[in-house]
Amino acid sequence: MAHSDQKMTQRMGFVLTPNFALMSYASAIEPLRAANLISGLQLYDVVTLSSGGHQVRSSSGLMVECRSLAEEGQDFHTVFVCAGGVASDWVDSDGLYGALRKLSRQGVRIGGISSGAYVLAAAGLIENRDFTIHWEHATLLKEAFPNLSPRHARYVIDGDRITCGGGVAPLDMMHATISERMGSHFARRVSDWYLHTVVSEPTASQRGSAAERFSTHHPALLTVLEKMEDTIEQPLSRTALAQLVGISTRHLDRLFTSETGISFLETYRSIRLRHAQRLLEQSPLSISEIAFATGFSSASHFSRALKSLTGKSPGNFRLKFPHD
Repeated sequence: MAHSDQKMTQRMGFVLTPNFALMSYASAIEPLRAANLISGLQLYDVVTLSSGGHQVRSSSGLMVECRSLAEEGQDFHTVFVCAGGVASDWVDSDGLYGALRKLSRQGVRIGGISSGAYVLAAAGLIENRDFTIHWEHATLLKEAFPNLSPRHARYVIDGDRITCGGGVAPLDMMHATISERMGSHFARRVSDWYLHTVVSEPTASQRGSAAERFSTHHPALLTVLEKMEDTIEQPLSRTALAQLVGISTRHLDRLFTSETGISFLETYRSIRLRHAQRLLEQSPLSISEIAFATGFSSASHFSRALKSLTGKSPGNFRLKFPHD
């Protein structure tokens, strides 16, 4: 059932951070524009913002005009932070964190799109809250805020907090938001406008299945591979993983060789090192901190392993963080 405020305009703010993802931003604002056109009413007033009111450059190089978050007042229904890039793009510039906290105290719903949840975490706005973030930045958030644990979901609505994983997931999130206000039939008309014929559930995965990522359909091996991805900081033993799926270690070794073409140890190390590479590229953590966060006993051990896999030392991946 749609709410009784259908004819009232809801002001929706979108705060852009440097190198924000243009697809995520468009996927969020376009359904609101379509809702206005289809209804013939000004249901939503979309306002693009930045912390200082200056233009913001997207990851694709497009410059977007923005109004000042601090000067736009408090009459927003929802304010989303739309972020992308790396952690150095999500700093507290021009009082961004304080402005978001102030809006929250005033009763404005606060949201995060793509890596926007990282900004909300840094501002202290999602403690004890259910939330999600783009899968590529989930580990970085957990390293920076160990007390927080994002859900593996396309979007999460937890009261006055609303977050989504970015990409095309905002289409699903906005379908839910519009449906909540205007009813499911109207929301379907908006989704059909964008050929968005399959609306995903909020709990749907952000990524392709493990079967697609690892090119195997063996159920026991898939369970082990997914467990490997979840235990990067403290890798489990071959024995523990074999027991998890009820097979012998010898059988587990045979599965890795026959199904993936590489050994158990090589696979686990590759998963950990690919994760470490993302941290090197995206986070300000030191090389030693990243080594320990990916289960290596020392920075030198980590450096040797990374160079063996990629042909590059950790420093080659630190273009954004030359202090290492």
